[in-house]
Amino acid sequence: MQKTVYEDFKYCIQDSNCLYIGTKYTLNEIAEDEEILFKFRRVCAESFKNGSDGEDTLETMLYYLKPDDFRLQVLKQMRAKVRVSLIKEKKSLFGKAKKEYVTIYIPVTEMASMDVTEKESAGMVISELRVNKLALMTV
Repeated sequence: MQKTVYEDFKYCIQDSNCLYIGTKYTLNEIAEDEEILFKFRRVCAESFKNGSDGEDTLETMLYYLKPDDFRLQVLKQMRAKVRVSLIKEKKSLFGKAKKEYVTIYIPVTEMASMDVTEKESAGMVISELRVNKLALMTV
């Protein structure tokens, strides 16, 4: 029997301004992956792994982030935003309401201020962390 690994949302993409990281990475994998910027790996190893287990994914760390957490302060310093999918109710042309997923970027402070029950009721799915490169260098 072959063990399959879930590889979707395990990516690191860069442009001139931002670093985009898929949230299915574990914190240990981020610290060891050579394709991720060294500075982000260092911040992950020093700041993110202190408050949680190294086998936690980036998604679970962000999902259960509290407003008084030190990791939130580090993410605010990096001007991080999170790409989430939420269930929104939209009205059609004929007045019927239907629910569909909408993908948006929200600041980490806004996401951390939400309670876990609010996130569950909104159907929140976290797919990506976006970090500003210039702000990352100040951490």
